Amino acid sequence: MARVTIVPLGHGAYRVEHDEQQEIVYVAADSGTQWAFWNGHVFREAEPVAGAASAKAAAPAGRAVQAVGAPMPATVIKVLVTVGAAVNKGDTLLVLEAMKMELPVRAPADATVTAVNCREGDLVQPDQALVDLEVRPTT
Repeated sequence: MARVTIVPLGHGAYRVEHDEQQEIVYVAADSGTQWAFWNGHVFREAEPVAGAASAKAAAPAGRAVQAVGAPMPATVIKVLVTVGAAVNKGDTLLVLEAMKMELPVRAPADATVTAVNCREGDLVQPDQALVDLEVRPTT
């Protein structure tokens, strides 16, 4: 069994030591929800994205619409897409800043941008729908 040591560094930062490696993990909490940022990824308890249900209801039959939300409270620092843009899975849609870290928000699938619901400088909340995508069928 691997031995893991967690060392608090202050201000929500922790050094995690395991398998002769050291990594930094950032943790934040708001209204009872906790987030961890590690290795370029944000982790938290999964909940539906606000606005996703209404976007799906408005989609034409046979088309999948997905709202991409903020993983944690943050500030939008860059919006990299516009309505009508074709994006591929993994493309960066926008960049958020939280806890002095830049968090890229990436496309979860090949899609077309149907709405951009934020602007640079906006303060956004967890699960706030930031970009709506119409997912392209895979062939």
